[in-house]
Amino acid sequence: VSAKDKATGKEQSIQITASSGLSDEEIQNLVRDAEQHAEEDKKRRALVESRNNADSLVYSTQKSMKELGEKVDADTKQKIEEIVGRLKKAMEGDDKDEIDRVSEELQQASHKLAETIYQQASQEGAQQGGEQGGAEAPPEDEDVVDADYEEVDEKKK
Repeated sequence: VSAKDKATGKEQSIQITASSGLSDEEIQNLVRDAEQHAEEDKKRRALVESRNNADSLVYSTQKSMKELGEKVDADTKQKIEEIVGRLKKAMEGDDKDEIDRVSEELQQASHKLAETIYQQASQEGAQQGGEQGGAEAPPEDEDVVDADYEEVDEKKK
């Protein structure tokens, strides 16, 4: 790169060269080394992804349990807490299959929990609906008008 001051005519230049310090042979050795360890890297990545998924599942399950509070029966709560404990312990190790297996178990338990809660909510809603006499009528102070409409295309005329 060079620069020249037009007013004074002075010129400066600098040359930039690669300074990685690695020869072609060293670069080839690094590439071979990366290829040899590719399988280990894949396994490590899969383990990390399993741990991250498990951690997310633990967090969301615990959050749901906290939000539901008293709606969760003691047996279900105890079972889920036991599975969460086993999953946290599995996450400390390097056994991806164990993490995945316990994660699946926790996911199934949390699905059953959600299913139970929705059933309870629908039963309570049905009981409340029966007490109120069915569907609610619109408030009397609102003007509700049923109407039909027809689109008119000006281009067709």
